Amino acid sequence: MRKRILTGERPTGPLHLGHYVGSLANRVKLQEQYDTFIIVADVQALTTNFDRPERLSEDVRRAALDNIAAGLDPEKVVMFVQSLVPGIAELTVFFSMLVTVNRLRHNPTIKSEAATLGYTDLTYGFLGYPVSQAADILFCRADLVPVGEDQLPHIEMARFVAGRFNELYGRIFPEPEALVSRIPRLVGTDGSAKMSKSIGNCIYLSDPPAEVREKVMSAVTDPARIHKTDPGHPEICTIAAYHRAFDPEESPSVEESCRAGTTGCVACKKRMVEVLEALLSPIRERSTLYEKPGVIDEILIEGTRKACREAEETLEMVRGAMRIDYFKGRSR
Repeated sequence: MRKRILTGERPTGPLHLGHYVGSLANRVKLQEQYDTFIIVADVQALTTNFDRPERLSEDVRRAALDNIAAGLDPEKVVMFVQSLVPGIAELTVFFSMLVTVNRLRHNPTIKSEAATLGYTDLTYGFLGYPVSQAADILFCRADLVPVGEDQLPHIEMARFVAGRFNELYGRIFPEPEALVSRIPRLVGTDGSAKMSKSIGNCIYLSDPPAEVREKVMSAVTDPARIHKTDPGHPEICTIAAYHRAFDPEESPSVEESCRAGTTGCVACKKRMVEVLEALLSPIRERSTLYEKPGVIDEILIEGTRKACREAEETLEMVRGAMRIDYFKGRSR
């Protein structure tokens, strides 16, 4: 029996290169080896956008389209919408009994996101979304979760929940392992530690060539390097980081010529434009194929049906283990 993967993201807008190196490129490769579930986590998107739900319809479809355009095969993966799988919500309630508020308050990702967003009085939904995410992972009894580095605390939460449930009621769930990519976090075009939609320092998978070029050519490099012949410091340069992520074979020679002052920043940026165009051009082409009205909807509807069946199978085991399958054998 093949192992299972659960991965995905909150639909908060188009996906960018940070998503690609953080998880997306990994999941495209892994779909050939594992049974793969792709979640479009619209409920989790509401934890920070509950006052603007009107965008979700578009964002859900955009997230699905970007995943498929990046190379996921809808015939090989189960892609589904979180809110349309009732079993995940039921699991979330059961799991919430296993996790203390104190543990949630000390979750590093929760603390970091709350600080970034300026939240001082957290909603129940925001504070508890790691429990919801554990249900996302465990409803299909996933063994592996490809994630970016910043999501590791959530995988630890899922492992804690699985272990605690198994301890109390018998072994039902695997304790999922994180698969962190080679480049776990991609710097933004402004030199910030992370490419982020909220900051606006992203190169999107759907950006047209002219926009990609503009963003690369205006990206922050080594501020101490005034002239082309000045020795550079690639360890602090945004474009050098992109070479390491997207052009790993050439990256050592790029960094060497940067340090020697034989290649200027403009030439380095032009090379990166070419590298990114080679990556993004086929993604744009696949996106065009799936943009026809109704195509993405059909993929999500079929995937959600499969996810619902999977969730109900898991819940039957959970209810049995907890001795709350009161009317087993009768319709509920």
